[in-house]
Amino acid sequence: MFTKRRVLALAAAAATGLVLVTGWAAGAQEPTAAPTPDRGLYRVTDAADVAARTEVASSGVDVLGARDGAMDIVASPAQAAALRSRGFALALTGDFDKLLAERSGGPSSRGASASGVSAADFPAGDEGYHTYAEMVAEVQAAASDHAAITALSSIGTSYEGRDMPVLKISDNAATDEAEPEVLFTCNMHAREHLTTEMCLHIIQRFTDGYGTDPTVTGFVDSREIFVVPNLNPDGTEYDISGGQYQGWRKNRQPNSDGTIGTDINRNFPYKWGCCGGSSGSTSAEDYRGPSASSATEVAALEAWVGGRQIKAHIDFHTFSELVLWPFGHTYDQVTEGMTQAEYNHFRDIGTRLASANGYTPDQSSGLYITDGDINDWMWGTHKVLTFCFEMYPSGGGIDGFYPPDENIVPQTTRNDGAVDILLTNAG
Repeated sequence: MFTKRRVLALAAAAATGLVLVTGWAAGAQEPTAAPTPDRGLYRVTDAADVAARTEVASSGVDVLGARDGAMDIVASPAQAAALRSRGFALALTGDFDKLLAERSGGPSSRGASASGVSAADFPAGDEGYHTYAEMVAEVQAAASDHAAITALSSIGTSYEGRDMPVLKISDNAATDEAEPEVLFTCNMHAREHLTTEMCLHIIQRFTDGYGTDPTVTGFVDSREIFVVPNLNPDGTEYDISGGQYQGWRKNRQPNSDGTIGTDINRNFPYKWGCCGGSSGSTSAEDYRGPSASSATEVAALEAWVGGRQIKAHIDFHTFSELVLWPFGHTYDQVTEGMTQAEYNHFRDIGTRLASANGYTPDQSSGLYITDGDINDWMWGTHKVLTFCFEMYPSGGGIDGFYPPDENIVPQTTRNDGAVDILLTNAG
């Protein structure tokens, strides 16, 4: 049900670096270095400990990934200079906008309309990914085809007015039964399109497999499964506007100074802005918003969760192949809101989840400090057994957010065992 026909060949692979100095022949003028790009892709090679990674992340740069003591970031020349002045070693590996254009198979379309974007499709070769309209159609089709075990509703609308559907899957979906409620959320950061495919795969598996797959049937009969495939529909549509990747992360809600966007995953009210794990600068990629829950999408999810009894949750992101658990706002294991026994339970389940999908398990702050994120809020406010999955690939720069659509099936089915472990331990 969820496989689209490929209509164009895969676009040429994106360049992995920018040639700064070209070769020259005897007698020719010595070439000059290429100008520093407005948005440069850099590798920070000396961010081996969590304190260093947190310092880089809190500087307002766009962190693409962190692995094995290195960080891939997008930074302006001023941001790069500031980090170097603080002693960090940065290597320029590419022009971010040029690489986006090459990955999209055409010229950059940065600067597309700030609102009202309606994307026709993904760039040529990546049509296997679902646009917002296609996602909605798939969820509606699942609800129609499996009416006996589904109930389609909404957590609310985005800033630009797009509906954010939630599908309930259970044997008596029209009734709230005394069964553990489990929530799966996807695509909070706009460019992380593989995560929408992850939620669509969960929907497909637990609807199409009901009555024939004993494992699926058992969970549907004993759990109430809720799936929200896209928590940032405005951002995801903007990210593919004009058939070109924009590298966009935040939502599309305007700020008072004319800039656009709040990082939804820094806007939740638990420990919002507490601990250096988000930015107060509107231009920063991890801008936390002017106040907690100021992002329209966060306020909608907050109200919806408040009316439920969610027991377990996974929020899917890309990339780095990690299983992360609370807390992100502190390095401490035992702290306000977390006993040693509770932490041990998170570590035990998280390790088992990672064993199932081959990811690396860790406390969220082991990557770098974050505050105002959904997992800290889910546990800190509602005591939900909550995890963040950073999906495929394990590393990379811009290509980490835009893996070819051939990866959709292997990288979503890869999480079947982990999803089952969470369902088993819910409640």
